[in-house]
Amino acid sequence: MSDIIPAELIEKKIYLIRRQKVMLDSDLADLYGVETRVLNQAVQRNIKRFPDDFMFQLNIDEYISLRSQIVTLKKGRGTHRKYMPYAFTEQGVAMLSSVLKSDTAVQVNIAILRAFVKLREILSTHKELAYKLVILERKITKHDEEIYTIFKAIRRLMDTPIIILILLVIPDFSSFPNVFRLGESTSR
Repeated sequence: MSDIIPAELIEKKIYLIRRQKVMLDSDLADLYGVETRVLNQAVQRNIKRFPDDFMFQLNIDEYISLRSQIVTLKKGRGTHRKYMPYAFTEQGVAMLSSVLKSDTAVQVNIAILRAFVKLREILSTHKELAYKLVILERKITKHDEEIYTIFKAIRRLMDTPIIILILLVIPDFSSFPNVFRLGESTSR
């Protein structure tokens, strides 16, 4: 059954709500092949198995925000939800397998949990890359500061009068008799 449900389909149904990766009751019902109300009734009969960190009901703002992202509102009377949807965390999805006891539910749960694991691995990889990027930025910033210091020194040298530069570079003029010396006249 897990081969029938592509991992990409499951991953697209995982949302980030209240800083948690969750799946909605309607999406889970579609995957399990049952109606949303049937899934919710099974959960309500076993509500002690679903504490707040396993399942929570969306508030109106979350629902509106999510609905604007999904954009699959059905037309017609009686096709809209009467109640706010429930969101199931990874642990809540795992608990559903004990509530929905069909072979299909077990196979779908395995596929969903694999999708959660894959997302966790992807996020972990992104965190490692982000850390390496921060280190690289720090190195570049350090090099930028050093380059800035070099340019600042060059600009100072460019602003220094040429006579002072000559005196700094050639301190002994005795070896250069034709060089103009301060205080001497040019006429002979």
